Amino acid sequence: MRFINIIFILSLMACNATHKTSKEKKWKLTWADEFNYNGLPDSTKWNYNVGGHGWGNNELQYYTEKNTENAIVENGVLKIIAKKQVKENRQYTSARLLTKRKADFTYGKIEVRAKLPAGRGTWPAIWMLGKNIDNTKWPLCGEIDIMEHVGYNKDSIFGTIHTDAYNHIKGTQIGKGIFIKTPYSAFHNYSIEWTPQKIDFMVDNVVYNHIVNEHLTVKEWPFDAPQFLILNVAIGGNWGGKYGVDENIFPAIMEVDYVRVYQTTK
Repeated sequence: MRFINIIFILSLMACNATHKTSKEKKWKLTWADEFNYNGLPDSTKWNYNVGGHGWGNNELQYYTEKNTENAIVENGVLKIIAKKQVKENRQYTSARLLTKRKADFTYGKIEVRAKLPAGRGTWPAIWMLGKNIDNTKWPLCGEIDIMEHVGYNKDSIFGTIHTDAYNHIKGTQIGKGIFIKTPYSAFHNYSIEWTPQKIDFMVDNVVYNHIVNEHLTVKEWPFDAPQFLILNVAIGGNWGGKYGVDENIFPAIMEVDYVRVYQTTK
């Protein structure tokens, strides 16, 4: 009887293992930048936002274009560098890279391995906006903040969505933060898994924020349409500059080891 029980238990374990495997997604890499080159970011993959008009958040930096002082790839890493440097009407410069008109994505796993800048006043972000933003405008186009960090809130990152119904202007944005160790001294994987049913926000493959599609209208869920990816380091602003800017933190650098986009094969 004891032998039979052992066989039964082993069979049950095998069945459970098979069931688990059958539910696991199989991902296929469909777009990436591994930064295995030197110089400016790959112009076939990245465009730039340029200017110093505050970017809707009263930010303090001027975003430059094709300037290796603010965006450079070296030793296998992309560096986005915020500097204390006068440019036109601003006291700081930085870079904002985006895949707009180069690549956009609908659903999948988007993963960015990065090390963040430290210091009060920094506001690094890895995020997405709807491809239709020029016609539909924000927030109806939808925004997915894969990772945001504000320097005064040490060791915490945030994953958030903004839509016409749920956004920070109305105070209805849907987001969640998580404490992580060593965001400034070590690389971590910041990612989402995005399907027609949900968006999971993850750090090092651990889900900390799970947002479900309520199946109401595009005002709640505009995420069945393409989005492009953005990488930037802002300085100050309504959130990042809530407690001012520490002038001793510069240059403030976000390092990106890779950007990878996967689509499911199941």
